[in-house]
Amino acid sequence: METIEFTPLPTAHRGESKHQAAKETSVAERKQSLKAAAVGNVLEWYDWTIYSTFSVYLAGSFFSKSDPTSAFLSTLAIFAGGFLARPLGGYIFGRMADGKGRKLALVTTMIMLAATSLGIALLPNYAEIGSWASLGLFLMRLLQGFAHGGESGVSYVYIAEIAPRERRGFWASSVYISVILGVMLATGVAAALSALLTKEDMGEWGWRIGFALGAVLGLYALFMRRKAVETDTYVALNAKNESKAPTEKLSKRTILRFSLLVIALNAGMNVWYYIWVAFAPAMAISAYNMDPKGAYTSSLIAQAITLIFIPIFGYMSDRIGRRRTLMTFAVLVGVMAIPIQSLLSNQPWTLLLAQGSGLIIWTIGVGQYPALMAELVPARVRGVGVGILTSLAIGLFGGTAPYLNTWLRSIGADWAFQAYIIVLAIITVVAAYRMKETAGMDLRG
Repeated sequence: METIEFTPLPTAHRGESKHQAAKETSVAERKQSLKAAAVGNVLEWYDWTIYSTFSVYLAGSFFSKSDPTSAFLSTLAIFAGGFLARPLGGYIFGRMADGKGRKLALVTTMIMLAATSLGIALLPNYAEIGSWASLGLFLMRLLQGFAHGGESGVSYVYIAEIAPRERRGFWASSVYISVILGVMLATGVAAALSALLTKEDMGEWGWRIGFALGAVLGLYALFMRRKAVETDTYVALNAKNESKAPTEKLSKRTILRFSLLVIALNAGMNVWYYIWVAFAPAMAISAYNMDPKGAYTSSLIAQAITLIFIPIFGYMSDRIGRRRTLMTFAVLVGVMAIPIQSLLSNQPWTLLLAQGSGLIIWTIGVGQYPALMAELVPARVRGVGVGILTSLAIGLFGGTAPYLNTWLRSIGADWAFQAYIIVLAIITVVAAYRMKETAGMDLRG
């Protein structure tokens, strides 16, 4: 799919306000800001993953225990429902990022994520207030999804814009290093609590500790983000707006092109993520009767392995280009979807082997992902564009993946989900083949 080139924005203009420095941000300031964004990403994905990791216990706390399968499916439905608010969050916080600055948006989403994590920790359960407990969990997930929709998109944009052009893929890979650290932290907390507490205590109150820890982590992330700097791209964009220089209007055709491209490139990647990163241990416990402690431990080891490969493939995308890296990822997903799934049994080592294989394939595509998303959307609508489009794609393909997989398995149609993954992989291959190479482009355009 062909993309459109835009004239780069100037770095400074006459009449620039005193708040818009003429000089570009120093490398030291960029690195400090990178750390601040990364800490926030850890919290973001800790909060998001702790729900899926504890989904078995949430099912018993917020739904009737008379039908465990129905309760678990209802918990997954609420997980998917949390994605309903993501596009709205992407729009609201994306507009904030484009109009008021990337930093302000990131600070605001961090406050919301910490608050919703604490809210879930304090919710009364089904035995106490009946179906109101289910509704309360759903509302907390909607608010969390709203904040998450803004946090993810703006975070991609922020880190891509502070990165050196020739190393953008490598710098942007830090986003998913933070993602994995957040997922590992959630999995590690689950493993520790499962080892220290009985199964009954975990079901009654132990899972609440995990959500409470997310609120504490949020306070630290908020402190770090207040020290971050604004990106040079936003400063230049804001200066252009203040100078009232004429701006070429984006055509509907241009908007449609980059929108379809972003969604197509997201489809397979998001399904793969939510199956092999977020829900793998919960799937092993519920579908294969794997011991929870063994499942969490195996998952934690598999996740740790990816920390080696994410920056490697981010770096490779700067050297060989985004298109080749994406196509390699998609081909491997299509070829390996069925063999990897067939490895699983009730033994923890099979989860380590299957999830480890799935995650290594995932790192090939995701190492460059934040940089690519920022490169595909024009600067003046980048915050809102990346926020809405990635949220839509995640909601449509990622958020529904655990429910769809569990439901198809429950009716004996496991093969249909694997076929679904293969079709999405083919779509990604075609989209990557037709897109224009974006590595090294000027993000101020």
